[in-house]
Amino acid sequence: MNRLDGEQTLMRIFVGESDRWQHRPLYEVLVELFRQEGFSGATVLRGIAGFGASSVVHSDQLLSLSHDLPLVVEVVDSDEKINAVLPRLDEMLQGGLVTLEKARVIRYGKQKSKRK
Repeated sequence: MNRLDGEQTLMRIFVGESDRWQHRPLYEVLVELFRQEGFSGATVLRGIAGFGASSVVHSDQLLSLSHDLPLVVEVVDSDEKINAVLPRLDEMLQGGLVTLEKARVIRYGKQKSKRK
């Protein structure tokens, strides 16, 4: 088992489920962008309730009419990769919030085989 240990940057992008970029769900476009840019991974988390700057509560309760649940897209990678993608986020995000923080990363996984 290969173990990578070190300091990286954790970026969280808070958006709504109904947010779009060029008629596509924003969270899907973000995941695709991070994959294309060679990030080590991305995860989308759906919240069951939350509110943003508008103070309107969005919830997954049965009687709720909300189709705009909160989503968080998380990526962990180097400062360089995070900073390189920030201008693209400036274009795409019409609202929401981005947080950046240092994270100690311990990654476990099989070592990729080298092709000859």
